[in-house]
Amino acid sequence: MDREADGTLTQHEAYCLAELRELDRDRYLACLLSPASVRGALASLYLFNAEIARVRDLVREPLAGEVRLQWWRDVITGSGTSAAAGHPGAEALLATIDRHRLPRGAFDRFIEARLFDLYDDPMPDRAGFEAYAGETAATVIQLVAVILGGERATSAAEAAGHAGVAQVVAGTLLLLPIHHARGQLLVPGDILSACGTDAESFLGERHHEGSVIAALVAYGRDHLERARSAAKRMDRDLFAAFLPIALVAPILDRAARSGKTIEDLSSIQPPQWRRQLRLLRAAATSRF
Repeated sequence: MDREADGTLTQHEAYCLAELRELDRDRYLACLLSPASVRGALASLYLFNAEIARVRDLVREPLAGEVRLQWWRDVITGSGTSAAAGHPGAEALLATIDRHRLPRGAFDRFIEARLFDLYDDPMPDRAGFEAYAGETAATVIQLVAVILGGERATSAAEAAGHAGVAQVVAGTLLLLPIHHARGQLLVPGDILSACGTDAESFLGERHHEGSVIAALVAYGRDHLERARSAAKRMDRDLFAAFLPIALVAPILDRAARSGKTIEDLSSIQPPQWRRQLRLLRAAATSRF
């Protein structure tokens, strides 16, 4: 019986799963709830996502972050293949890309979009926000769908697009206290404007923060409902790609109940045991 059939992890895949357990416990659990035959591949992809997501927190200057992102870009495009040698996460990701024929261009666009995280430029509007979410969160969902179902992953594209936006909205709410403290703002400018403020006022005097939070919640809920509707039309064996999306609704609900100020958002993340139960329920019911 080969590895694809029995789900035995390679050494590099096992490394990815162990690292993911420390860096992103929710996606680690999503891996464990996914088919054993692709668990290692998902771990390599999710670990790549986690590594890119934390680049800004690891560097003091944007240029240093750009160097880290360029290293990953070179590894994936092939110009830095030798650099991947000895890096188990990079080697596992390259093996996953080759085995499942994942489009390397999607990774290049993912990294390009993540350059935005390194700087404090304001998010111009919802169109820009949705483009960012499409190249980041939605791309990860769609790549997981490809790993799960190959060409049949096209049936998940619409759901992935909306789910990615909802997921980035939830992440924006969770990180708003941290982002605000360092002068970073992912809230779309047209949402700020509709709430009677702008980026400078929101970051400075924090005008209308309760209204902005409520508008973000409504925005996230709209895309979450669209994702749920679209998911009804996709192949059911692709559902594991959407397991992490099951954690979006509780964040939006908590933000709606308690998000009057930016400080309130520091406590909207449900405890780990509740998130684990939510993932288990989603896996059992194929509903997020």
